[in-house]
This record gives sequence, C-alpha cells and structure tokens, in this order.
Amino acid sequence: MSPKTLKTKKVRLDSLLVERGIAPTVEKARALIMSGAVSVDGIRVDKAGAQILPDAHFSYKGEDHPFVSRGGLKLKGALEYFALDVTGHVVMDVGASTGGFTDCLLQAGARKVFAV
Repeated sequence: MSPKTLKTKKVRLDSLLVERGIAPTVEKARALIMSGAVSVDGIRVDKAGAQILPDAHFSYKGEDHPFVSRGGLKLKGALEYFALDVTGHVVMDVGASTGGFTDCLLQAGARKVFAV
C-alpha cells in the first residue's frame, strides 16, 4: 500500500454511487449493488455498505429499473398480467422487506400503502 492509500478514508459503496451520479438515491444504489450488478476493481460486490476507497475503479452492468428493488418488477408483471388497477386504493404490503412492492404500488397509483 502506498502512503496515499493509508491516509485515504474509505466510503460506503452505495453513497459513492449516488455521489458520482450513477444512482439517483441511496435506495436505488443499494438495489443496484444487491442485484450483483456492481464490481469494484473487477470483483463483484453485493453488500451496499461495503467500504471502498473513493478513487477505486468500479463498474456496473444492466439498466436501472424504476423501483427500489427487483420485487417491484415482479409485482408490476403480476399487476399487468392479471389486469389489476390499484389506482386510488388503500393497499397492504404484507411481508414488506426492501420496499419493492410498496414502491411499485405507489407508482401504480395506490392512494396509500401500509407496509408490514
């Protein structure tokens, strides 16, 4: 390690993706990282809180999706397949985890989502 490397403070990968404009929010950055689409110095990283040097080389693959997690993509497919319209409804996301379903429901027009 060079003296410069020893003095440089590491930062969270999710925060760095937002800082560099790769993701618009920390939540979107976390979703991108947890999906396995981000590599740091050629090594895939799937932990959003991974500490990396600010000048580390990172890359990502794939397109960003419109939800905070991949769960939103799955629910969107189900809503379309079953022709369900949640516009104006109050709905419940039972088993909410990373918020993908909740995000999808709100974007689909749900008036309110109770996430449990």
